[in-house]
Amino acid sequence: MTDPAASSPSHLPQDDVAAIQSLRDTYDQLRGELAKVIVGQEAVIEQLMLCLLAKGHGLLMGVPGLAKTLLVSALADTLHLGFNRIQFTPDLMPADITGTDILQETDQPGRRSFEFIRGPIFANIVLADEINRAPAKTQSALLEAMQEHKVTALGKTFPLDQPFFVLATQNPVEQEGTYPLPEAQLDRFMFLIHVDYPSEEEELEIAKATTGATRGQLETVLDAEGVMRFQELVRRLPVPDHLYQLAVTLVRRTRPAEASAPDWLRRVVTWGAGPRAVQYLVLGAKARAALHGSFVVREEDLEAVAAPVLNHRILTNFTAQSEGLSTRTIVDRLFAEVSDSVNR
Repeated sequence: MTDPAASSPSHLPQDDVAAIQSLRDTYDQLRGELAKVIVGQEAVIEQLMLCLLAKGHGLLMGVPGLAKTLLVSALADTLHLGFNRIQFTPDLMPADITGTDILQETDQPGRRSFEFIRGPIFANIVLADEINRAPAKTQSALLEAMQEHKVTALGKTFPLDQPFFVLATQNPVEQEGTYPLPEAQLDRFMFLIHVDYPSEEEELEIAKATTGATRGQLETVLDAEGVMRFQELVRRLPVPDHLYQLAVTLVRRTRPAEASAPDWLRRVVTWGAGPRAVQYLVLGAKARAALHGSFVVREEDLEAVAAPVLNHRILTNFTAQSEGLSTRTIVDRLFAEVSDSVNR
């Protein structure tokens, strides 16, 4: 259901109206630039931008070879943002991510002092490749930086570069020797973004585009200051009260212990989403509305972000697995039921 107010900017300051139109145009340019090196994956690109605009972090899930690293680095190039990639391995230590103090010579002969050497976490976009390959201690160092936007070493605090955006990848195929993120840590990621295989036509285009002599050169369409301005714009976008209610009702019904949870869900869900899911539903819907040039959040925006927000926050049981029910199926059915009840 599209709100008629979505096409009317009368309730917004003129500067915000112009900024929303600018964001929509910038997004069109960005997709055009990324298409020079990335074939397809339009839904993935949109969800990455939604995370960035909402000041969240994303967890990319997909088998190797789907250009996840190339996509993230290309996004950083088109936005003129600093980019670092961290390959997580079982021997990776927290200091390898955050940085460490080393003993350096000073200007005074015979005297030394500690100097903090910044780690790869100090970048605008950080790709944590195969985050589940590092032990919990190392994972926690990254997750703390994600939450606090700062690093503490030997009693000194160092703020991270802004905007700060972490994308972590997990390989769903091979789990031997890995350290899967627990549910409490998964909750820190705004979106779970599934990267699927390309279609046959896209795979043919990939083969032609990546085996030739030249590749397209990316042009910058935005910078760090522009990204932060659009992040503040997203926060100012209005949300109708009934959509706030829809987000809250949807999240509460994912919890099997709630009286409002449907009977069919209690059979297949062990644990539901927490309050952070409501926040990310609203912020994600705001970001999507602004990205598509809307002046107010619509129900279709909320519906579009429901699955990436809730998929990793709903814990299914053996019954769901035996019946072949995915969390995406559960979220889609639940959203349809909640939407009908709220809009009556």
